[in-house]
Amino acid sequence: MTENTLFLLASIGVVSLFCQWLAWRMKLPAILLLLLGGILMGPVFDWLDPDALFNDLLFPIISLSVAVILFEGSLTLEFKELKEHGRMVRNLLSVGMLVTWLTATLVSRFTLGLSWDVATLFGAIVVVTGPTVIMPLLRVVRPTSNLSNILKWEGIVIDPIGALLAVLVFEFVVSGKSGALSHTLWTFGSTVMLGAILGGLSGWLLGLALRQHWLPQFLQNAGSLTFMLGVYGLSNTLQHESGLLTVTVMGIWLANMRGVPVDDIIEFKESLSVLLISALFILLAARIEFSAIAALGWGPVWVILALIFVARPLGVWLSALGTTLTWQEKAFLSWISPRGIVAAAVSALFAFQLENQGHSDAAILVPLVFLVIITTVILQSLTAAPLARWLKVSEPDSRGFLFIGANQVSREIAKALIKREIPVMLSDTSYENIRLARMENLPVYFGNPVSEHAENHMDLTGISNVLAISPYRQLNTLATFHYLDLFSKGHVFGLSDGQADSRASHQFSEKFKETRTLFGEKVTYAMLASQLSQGASIRTTQLSAAFTLEDYRAKHANRLLILFVVTPQGKLVPVVADQEIKAGEGYELISIIRPEPESNEAPPKS
Repeated sequence: MTENTLFLLASIGVVSLFCQWLAWRMKLPAILLLLLGGILMGPVFDWLDPDALFNDLLFPIISLSVAVILFEGSLTLEFKELKEHGRMVRNLLSVGMLVTWLTATLVSRFTLGLSWDVATLFGAIVVVTGPTVIMPLLRVVRPTSNLSNILKWEGIVIDPIGALLAVLVFEFVVSGKSGALSHTLWTFGSTVMLGAILGGLSGWLLGLALRQHWLPQFLQNAGSLTFMLGVYGLSNTLQHESGLLTVTVMGIWLANMRGVPVDDIIEFKESLSVLLISALFILLAARIEFSAIAALGWGPVWVILALIFVARPLGVWLSALGTTLTWQEKAFLSWISPRGIVAAAVSALFAFQLENQGHSDAAILVPLVFLVIITTVILQSLTAAPLARWLKVSEPDSRGFLFIGANQVSREIAKALIKREIPVMLSDTSYENIRLARMENLPVYFGNPVSEHAENHMDLTGISNVLAISPYRQLNTLATFHYLDLFSKGHVFGLSDGQADSRASHQFSEKFKETRTLFGEKVTYAMLASQLSQGASIRTTQLSAAFTLEDYRAKHANRLLILFVVTPQGKLVPVVADQEIKAGEGYELISIIRPEPESNEAPPKS
């Protein structure tokens, strides 16, 4: 029995990791494959029964996992960002969310016969989209910058706001179990008050500990997580079911507290989500009963149709009043609203709680929400790209460059590209480099360019190429492998590191080695930085019939290093080793030219 339990636990981890890997390779939202994996392990092959495997521990595991999801999600909700993302995003987070909530509530109430409590809770749950489903879709569809920013920031910010709404509705439903309105309002009010006070106080205390470095660096992530879980348990002990609200408020407080380094905690979520959250969705999907779904009849179909064709379009068009969006842009926004991780996680937890309190129809929540997730993700992933092309809201062929590193070399090259109206983005973990780039009006991202935070926050609209020009060898290597899977071979370039290591453990694939020849096989970051510090400059030169490539090389001799070739059509082609430079009349060359050496001869006497 023990061996079988160990094997099942290990299988959950292996299957969840395989689903994450397959989603990464197929460029699909991971939640879709995780749910499919759980359904196959559970109701299809009857291999995994979470209730029998975990018994009384299943609910605490799901409860703690949802607490982690809500806490980490609320860490991204900064109030200042609500003012920065435009009127349309703010309207979608208010008017659009309210329209979706009311529509879902009414349709589920009258087509499925749910109680008002469960129908209202379902409506609150399905207002959430989330970056985990939006970002993979945007990478494939590549809509215009305006639409991409609207959808991206709606997904990022609605995650914690929608979760907070769902938690508040849940607390109100739970508070009303006595039936007396006065008792309901008192219980709900005390729950909200405890969540606000304890969450705010805990957030302030944790923020103070992080800001004052009371915890060593290696304990900050683990310490923050365990402290949050402790606060969650304490809150539930003081007031039944108040913990989710408490940890959500705690995360929001941390996100908006000055001088608190939460980026590392957010980045820690990436590893945690692969291990914990992935396994959670395997367990949730394994508990789905097809018979319960079949018993619902055509009700779920009407609910899903109402969400896709009524709630979303109505919310978008009302939110767009007073904006300059065209009808094509509003039509595209009306179609894109896939549901994500928060909806799946909180539906399972709330269903557990409400079933224990006697709400028999709460069992419908999980299969209904999962049907909404699967339908919206599949349908919109398959149709978004052709719809964007038909509406002519797709980004034209991307030709921009992401620079790994915002050092002097990257800044000088980026300024030369901007003069050609080529989009650029500079990423660096050095604040000094970022500061200097901002002073030169260059677009920047401060942080790790291969993190989930970068995936959600770095604007790659118009970017389809990567130049790894950081002085840090490991960062260049990580970024190269990361973006090779995103942009493919021929679009990721890096400088040689100038080191030859013959050890087998240090050998890279041929695909990687081919990226290490940017500007020449022996051109390193140190070489370029040295040349710029000694007065070299980056210049753009037009070739003509009278001034050919050979003339250009003869004029500057060994002081010349050609970086890019610009075709007459405006396409920018980086120069790489082992490829002959082909440039004729009408072409332009972007090069680094070193100054002529000073002559040591004395001037002639007059």
